[in-house]
Amino acid sequence: MCGIVGYVGHREAYPVIVKGLKRLEYRGYDSAGVALLNAGLKLYKKKGKVADLEDSVIGQDLHGNIGIGHTRWATHGEPSDRNAHPHLSQSGHLAMIHNGIIENYAPIKQELINKGYIFKSDTDTEVLLNFIEDIQQNNNCTLEEALRIALKRIVGAYCILLIAKDDPETIIAARKGSPLVIGIGKGEHFLASDASPIIEYTKEVVYVNDYEIAIVRPDELILKNLGNEKQTPFIQKLDLELAAIEKGGYEHFMLKEIHEQPETIHDCLRGRLMPEAGQIVMSGVENHLDAIMNAKRILIVACGTSWHAGLVAEYIIEELCRIPVEVEYASEFRYRNPIIHPGDVIIAISQSGETADTLVALENAKEKGAFIFGVVNAVGSSIARLSHAGAYTHAGPEIGVASTKAFTGQLAVLMMIAMKVGFAKGTITQERYHNLMHELNAVPEKVKEILADTSKIQGIANKYKDASDFLFLGRGYNFPVALEGALKLKEISYIHAEGYPAAEMKHGPIALVDEKLPVVFVATKDTYYEKIVSNIQEIKARKGQVIAVVSHNDHIIPDLANDVMLVPEADELIAPLLSVIPLQLLSYYVGVAKGFDVDKPRNLAKSVTVE
Repeated sequence: MCGIVGYVGHREAYPVIVKGLKRLEYRGYDSAGVALLNAGLKLYKKKGKVADLEDSVIGQDLHGNIGIGHTRWATHGEPSDRNAHPHLSQSGHLAMIHNGIIENYAPIKQELINKGYIFKSDTDTEVLLNFIEDIQQNNNCTLEEALRIALKRIVGAYCILLIAKDDPETIIAARKGSPLVIGIGKGEHFLASDASPIIEYTKEVVYVNDYEIAIVRPDELILKNLGNEKQTPFIQKLDLELAAIEKGGYEHFMLKEIHEQPETIHDCLRGRLMPEAGQIVMSGVENHLDAIMNAKRILIVACGTSWHAGLVAEYIIEELCRIPVEVEYASEFRYRNPIIHPGDVIIAISQSGETADTLVALENAKEKGAFIFGVVNAVGSSIARLSHAGAYTHAGPEIGVASTKAFTGQLAVLMMIAMKVGFAKGTITQERYHNLMHELNAVPEKVKEILADTSKIQGIANKYKDASDFLFLGRGYNFPVALEGALKLKEISYIHAEGYPAAEMKHGPIALVDEKLPVVFVATKDTYYEKIVSNIQEIKARKGQVIAVVSHNDHIIPDLANDVMLVPEADELIAPLLSVIPLQLLSYYVGVAKGFDVDKPRNLAKSVTVE
């Protein structure tokens, strides 16, 4: 949600900022803006895309070596030019951009109104900016000190970039709960929500921590905590290439990322899964094996697609490790005063590692003595730093808003964790352990086989693109895959779609079935196969349109279904890594057929950093 870019140095700031904002478009937004310092403070902002902003500033003076830019995802106030960031303080001396939400903005706004402040927008950001200026004016203090005082008063999440008319070489930044990375160049610094706007300029970055303030000048980076104590910046090398965030010849990032999955799953397994040696090497698990093995229960906390990965993991961990598992929506878990015991293991799953609800849920659980294990994609992210241990998925940057390769990376990591712990506990035999290792090792090639020819899936998408509803059904390990298929379709095509356990269909959803309803069955060969064949027959008896994901060499379901999507055979624990691929493609091709921007679905954001 929202994108932040800042620059201070010897270059023209505007081109750097606008290019950076385009790199961050995947995060989801509805307006964009830039503030530049050049013998004055100039703001340019526009509802719509970054391209709309560019069109609106043609012919204007865009010079300046310091500036800040923002793509806004509306929270307080509708998408509009006046609510777009940056915002000016009432005096016109300060400009600010802000990710996050200030929860107690209303009483602060009333205080300022009582003092005579007039607000030009509906945003909480303008309230915070005027609050900072009011503190500075009334206390005759520096902008840095005014910001520090303000941040001690406000409640909520934020990443803030501030520039001042009378200081043409300084950006002041602060963060809590919303990410900020600073790139270090020669006589210049770059600030952004993530590393994607920075990598073409420098590979040296500093990740700012919660409750830190950064004072950034061309040749200087100072970090302080809210107590005004200097912190030593920890400089890291980016393990990221520019090609990874470009389309590489594909029409959309989503299609590119679907087709990258043979490589990303392989990268996830590489150096960890060693079938010939009979080993799984995961230091995050090995160094804390006793804590995980002896857990009385495991809680998996996640949102959206990551929650679906957690549901698959629940089945797998309980099967292989015989440890009770509960899967929680982070947004519910954080508010319902859950019962957490010391020694409980919390597995937090997040693509971005910055999901606000998941972060707060983890902080609460950690305070109660739980052991936190993070499964994230983004190196150096907040969840990665908060966790006691963890494992990266190594899926690389995922630009498409609808998660694809990150999901299969999560499944691969969770599968390895369950196998390693189960074998260490003795709850699976050595033979089963070795068979699963070889099965998992074969997944990249099997995914490549699915992706070798997607024309049939594209044809199915075109056939059903005008449907108003879809029903997705699965059983066992494939039930969460059905949920994920429904989520992908509604995200990308805006078609109403629901996922259910196939047996639950008779308890309500079957009332929706008629000759117009496409029903997608995830029906690979597994323990539930005969049962799901019966469920398909129940749909056919009511004239529903059956689309089935089936294993190669299935000779029963293809005769019942209207359309089939084939995947290679696999152990039922491994099957979700394969059966989800056709559903990703189906969603993609339906969205394209309907003429939508599948990389940037309306109203959605990639990194959900607000509640």
